[in-house]
Amino acid sequence: MDIIIFLAIFPSTIILGMALGYFIHHRIIKKKVKVAREEASSIIESAEKEAESMRKEALFQAKDELYRMRTELENEFKERRVELHSMEKRLMQKEENLDHKMSVLDRREDELTKVDQSLIQRTREIEDKKKEMDILLKHQTAELERIAGISSEEAKQMLMKSIENEARYEASKMIKRIEDEARATSDKKSKEIIATAIQRYSADYVAERTVSVVTLPNEEMKGRIIGREGRNIRAIEAATGIDLIIDDTPEAVVISSFDPIRREVARIALERLITDGRIHPARIEEIVEKVNQEMGQAIIEAGEQAAFDAGVHGIHHEIIKLLGRLKFRTSYAQNVFQHSMEVSFICGIMAAELGINAKQAKRAGLLHDIGKAVDHEVEGAHAAIGADIARRYGEPSVVVNAIGNHHLVDGNSNMLAVLVSAADSLSAARPGARREMLETYIKRLEDLEHIASSFNGVNKSYAIQAGREIRIMVEHDKISDEQAAVLCSVISRKIESDLSYPGQIKVVTIREMRAVDYAK
Repeated sequence: MDIIIFLAIFPSTIILGMALGYFIHHRIIKKKVKVAREEASSIIESAEKEAESMRKEALFQAKDELYRMRTELENEFKERRVELHSMEKRLMQKEENLDHKMSVLDRREDELTKVDQSLIQRTREIEDKKKEMDILLKHQTAELERIAGISSEEAKQMLMKSIENEARYEASKMIKRIEDEARATSDKKSKEIIATAIQRYSADYVAERTVSVVTLPNEEMKGRIIGREGRNIRAIEAATGIDLIIDDTPEAVVISSFDPIRREVARIALERLITDGRIHPARIEEIVEKVNQEMGQAIIEAGEQAAFDAGVHGIHHEIIKLLGRLKFRTSYAQNVFQHSMEVSFICGIMAAELGINAKQAKRAGLLHDIGKAVDHEVEGAHAAIGADIARRYGEPSVVVNAIGNHHLVDGNSNMLAVLVSAADSLSAARPGARREMLETYIKRLEDLEHIASSFNGVNKSYAIQAGREIRIMVEHDKISDEQAAVLCSVISRKIESDLSYPGQIKVVTIREMRAVDYAK
């Protein structure tokens, strides 16, 4: 019974619960919708207020910007207006100035017109008077011709002839007087000029020597210079072509050579080797090669210094080098470099006394013996060689003429050649300037080397031991050992036939084979 009641009540309860749940849910939804509508309305109202605020703010900013732009435009217009006003004032002022100038020009034009009219009138009056004078002159000339009985042209010729004869007579008298005065004073004047030149240039002359002494720090250094079995001293002598004398002189060795360039190279190289301490054949050859290069630069510097001291400028670079080489060249035991400087100064002094170009005279005197720098390489007299060198390197023709004719002054010689010849004689004739025996000795040594070098296959030749020995370096790839012995004999016979010398000369041929490689 209870189950039946329960089953009858249970569906009704479920339906009632569902209806109640639906009603409650519907009420809740309606309430949410109402709340949502209220929120949406509030948001829309807030957004409208915010948009209105933004619109008002944007409008305010736009008005602000517009006001600022309008202010800037007004300021710019004011500046432009002021500038235009200033320009207008300047233009008006220029216009007034132009009007003033135009009025002045108009007045001047009127004045010039009046002056022109006055000049035209005066010109006409002058022309009328000139015509009257011409007529009167013709009448007077005709009257004079009638009275004299000759025409005006004949009278002019007679007058000119008379003046010419008188001038010739006076000129001949003046020439005779000048010649007489020149004959009377030329000898005295020339002596005065020469004496003045000698007095104003009185340089000392130091005789050339054939030996140089190198000081050693200690006696032990002599053994290092000689080297094991003499290889170092042989390397020095072979590389430089000098004779190195090591004797009992304490802490000194002597370098002997007739060629001062070789002697100087050997001295500098030996001093550097002693300072460095590394003395062996390879180092010796390296130092000698470097010193040879430096000697070339020193020769150029000597030439430039000579040109500077003599006041001679614009000399070609090649002539400068030849001039520097003269420092190591002697003639009759006189240093050619110093001799050239003396001749340059004496020429300049005499030219100044005579009133001719002193700079050209110094130039010709400095370069007069330039041919001696290469006369052992080129055939011919040193004067002709020097003139050819000077001509080739653009020296003036008067200087070339003086160089070529300073030993033989003839009709083709100019005044500079006479001065150079006189200065050359003065410099050479000074006491102690030359010693014939030393020059002959040097010439014999040069001839000895020249004979040895004239054979094929000879690389270098050095006359040493004061000419008592000559060492000849032959090229190993051209001369064999047997041929070296034959060449030694042939050169000996050639020396016997071509040279005159006391005693005997030792001829030594050296054939050396070297192999060089590098360890890397």
